[in-house]
Amino acid sequence: MNFPAVRMRRLRRTESIRTLVRGTHLAPSQLIYPLFICPGEGVRKPIGSMPGVFNLSIDEALKEAEECAKLGIGGLLLFGLPAEKDEQATGAWADDGIVQTALREIKKNRQLDGLVQIADACLCEYTSHGHCGIVARDGDHYNIENDSSLELLAKTAASLAKAGADIVAPSDMMDGRVAAMREAMDAAGKQDISIMSYASKFASAFYGPFREAADSAPQFGDRRSYQMDGANRREAMREIELDLAEGADMLLMKPAMPYLDIVREARERFDLPMGAYQVSGEYSMLHAAFERGWLEPQRAMMESLLGIRRAGADFIVTYFAKDAAKVLG
Repeated sequence: MNFPAVRMRRLRRTESIRTLVRGTHLAPSQLIYPLFICPGEGVRKPIGSMPGVFNLSIDEALKEAEECAKLGIGGLLLFGLPAEKDEQATGAWADDGIVQTALREIKKNRQLDGLVQIADACLCEYTSHGHCGIVARDGDHYNIENDSSLELLAKTAASLAKAGADIVAPSDMMDGRVAAMREAMDAAGKQDISIMSYASKFASAFYGPFREAADSAPQFGDRRSYQMDGANRREAMREIELDLAEGADMLLMKPAMPYLDIVREARERFDLPMGAYQVSGEYSMLHAAFERGWLEPQRAMMESLLGIRRAGADFIVTYFAKDAAKVLG
């Protein structure tokens, strides 16, 4: 049957009909809000390239967490900015590390019980050189060592789990990190703590503003020897399969917008829970357009999030989480 018997516009005629037949839904509980935790008290330092995002001391982060809980947001993703850095990323796995301390304080607040606490497990914020693993140097040449980095990543995961993380999220892209973390967490009696693997994290230009926020820019070279080449879709599926075999419980795809085809294919091939990270560059790019009046902020924000959900993400890590939750009511 064709027009005039078939009229597709019938189902678009009113807002109530459009709502009734809407195929993709977005709720505050599907959003995760990143927080950048720094030392001090009363610190709320604006991040210049990310309007509305701050480096927060723990007391200020608790205020943000309380607001997120009231808005019905699903969880928090915690990143740490340590007071000191070294080549062994000591602050990442220290019992009194900045994220470990924040997790313990959050767990004391019963109002925040509904917020899932996700701890990013990487070394780049904690190393003096800004890379995600141990660096071996030979004159002017350097190599990010895989196997020696696993020990530190495993210690980091166990430390975060003991401090109260509900989910540990490795974002380093070292081979074998999921198995190493699972073994270390199990040995620490934290068998019930989930691993959400950034299974196919691409070496992307869209991370730029984050590196200001987390003070994690590499001091030399780049991360292309361990983060994925953006041209390689099939390799992404293989990375995911390997992480699942090592014990990953959930997936996080990163970035989101330039890699929606990867999100879609992963959704079709794998049945476990999967999220996508709308990264700093995506957020900052949209904000730049908002400030110039080129895009309508609320509509563009919601459309970008719906696109990620439509591609297959069960949940979204986004700096828009609070603003979107207010729109969704």
